[in-house]
Amino acid sequence: MFNAQRRTRGEPEIENSSFRTDVLRGLTARRKSLPAKYFYDAAGSRLFEAICELPEYYVTRTETALLTRIVPEISALIPQRAALVEFGSGASVKTRLLLDAAPQLDVYVPIDISETALADAARSLNATYPALTVLPLLGDFTAPITLPKLVRERPVVGFFPGSTIGNFAPAAAVDLLRSARTLLGQGAQFLVGADLVKPPSVLVPAYDDAQGVTAAFNKNLLVRINRELGAAIDPDRFRHRAVWNATDSRIEMHLVSLQDQTVEIAGRSITFAAGESIHTENSYKFTVDGFTALAEQAGWRVQASWADSDFPFGVFLLAAPDA
Repeated sequence: MFNAQRRTRGEPEIENSSFRTDVLRGLTARRKSLPAKYFYDAAGSRLFEAICELPEYYVTRTETALLTRIVPEISALIPQRAALVEFGSGASVKTRLLLDAAPQLDVYVPIDISETALADAARSLNATYPALTVLPLLGDFTAPITLPKLVRERPVVGFFPGSTIGNFAPAAAVDLLRSARTLLGQGAQFLVGADLVKPPSVLVPAYDDAQGVTAAFNKNLLVRINRELGAAIDPDRFRHRAVWNATDSRIEMHLVSLQDQTVEIAGRSITFAAGESIHTENSYKFTVDGFTALAEQAGWRVQASWADSDFPFGVFLLAAPDA
């Protein structure tokens, strides 16, 4: 799931303008799609938290268990007085595993598109880690941003958990990793979680659970379009579909129209044929060699890597060149 960029109602109006532009562009294309980052309004965020607790959704608990086991090894590779920069921090839950294991971290910079999430996480972390300097950075990490001066004066470690890297097509993932290398600077490290390939019998239920929580999460995009763009889409006229695309090594999520229908969105008439789908998310799954090659294309080298064997999941510590 794409859990990196969250926003709440009341955040900058420019986001509503971007939302309208992206929705109309995506739904008037020959193959309809919507950007996965728009899943995370307040209701979507709550639904995603519920997804993380589902028995079928292994990603969160597998990565958390793996991080819990390997954080002593990770800590041994983190320099003294380092700054930790997290991409799409949300509630900063997994971050605490690193902070507990690596007291040499002096500064923490959570980057998130939700001002509310940043403020809540900063308050909580300041209370738990009074010696840690927390510098929240409001912004979209896929767009140009600048790190605080205090960060640029010390060793930097990036953190990108949750296999959010899998929501980017391979070329876009390389671009993101390359941008992260530029942002974090020479000699930086980058700790990335990446879900690994496993049988479709495990993958598909993780994105199409028996309780229908993921279906509600997917359909909430339509509810958001209704609320923010004045549309009148009936979510019950669409069904959630998750499918394993073996050729591209990715899980795809779709909203499939159950009938011929026309809806009005922001003054535009959008027509759907029965069976036509809106492609809402990709979640690419990697091999260790495949992710290593992706990182190397972006100018990183793999300094260390770890993998869970029960539900294959990888954590990669990447290193940037010193010059």
